[in-house]
Amino acid sequence: MHILWSLIVGLVVGAIAKLVMPGRDPGGIFITMLLGIAGSMVAGFLGRALGWYSAADAGPGVIASIVGAVILLGLYRLVTRRRAA
Repeated sequence: MHILWSLIVGLVVGAIAKLVMPGRDPGGIFITMLLGIAGSMVAGFLGRALGWYSAADAGPGVIASIVGAVILLGLYRLVTRRRAA
C-alpha cells in the first residue's frame, strides 16, 4: 500500500511542479509520476544534508517535494537547452 500511495503523491507533486514551471516538457503520466517521486527524493536528500530532517523523521512534505521536482525540471530544461543549441 505504501508504494501505491507514493505513486499517487508522486503524480500530484509532479503535476503541480509542471504547473509551476509552464512550458513544453516530455512524457505523460508516468514521467510526471517519476518526476514527483524523484523530486521527493531530492528534497529528502537536501533536507538531510542541511540538517532539516534526520534519518528517523518521516521525510519531506508535499511542499518540499514540489520544490525538489521543480529543481529537477529546471535541471532537465537546462540540459536539453544546451543540447539543442
